Amino acid sequence: MAEVKIEESWKSLLKEEFNQPYFEELIAFVKKEYASNRIYPPGKLIFNAFNHCPVEQTKVVILGQDPYHGPGQAHGLCFSVSEGVQQPPSLQNIFKEIESDLGVGAPTSGNLERWAEQGVLLLNATLTVKAHEAGSHQNKGWEQFTDAVIRRLTDYKDHLVFLLWGSYAQRKGSFINTSRNLVLKSVHPSPLSANRGGWFGNKHFSQTNDYLRSHGFKEIIW
Repeated sequence: MAEVKIEESWKSLLKEEFNQPYFEELIAFVKKEYASNRIYPPGKLIFNAFNHCPVEQTKVVILGQDPYHGPGQAHGLCFSVSEGVQQPPSLQNIFKEIESDLGVGAPTSGNLERWAEQGVLLLNATLTVKAHEAGSHQNKGWEQFTDAVIRRLTDYKDHLVFLLWGSYAQRKGSFINTSRNLVLKSVHPSPLSANRGGWFGNKHFSQTNDYLRSHGFKEIIW
């Protein structure tokens, strides 16, 4: 079994996955990549989304695709950047929609750990990437692993909120049981998609909080 440094509740939920041959091959590939190339995020932050958001606390899942592939950006949470790093355009558009939806001013920091610690799992489909090469670690096993994360989480918990932004996330989340969970879909917040319409005004953040409250959960302070 691959020794994975991940928060204990996730280690327990995913332990069978860590024994799978594909996961052993994935870890071998990732280790080799880190040894020979510049890879993001830093190795100790690969499972950062899980470490900030234990299973029991998870209420909302936001699905991303790849980590950011520029210097200093990726730190293991989708759409989030490390403290002091300029906010990428997609994140700026997320904050604009929050401002419009909830009347909350945009924060100066693009670090979304504050969401994760309230129960938002910020999950990229692929957890590593080569510097300046978007998609470079796709189809190596990460997608199978993150599909398993979603399946095991939805087997374990009901009344989760899934935010699926863009066609990639919607395809990945197509198997989620919509009778037991709230699935909200819209175009991706990247400028290319958002400016064509369908992102601004989606009200995903107020809808998420309405659903959480209706099931007795604390709302997210976005």
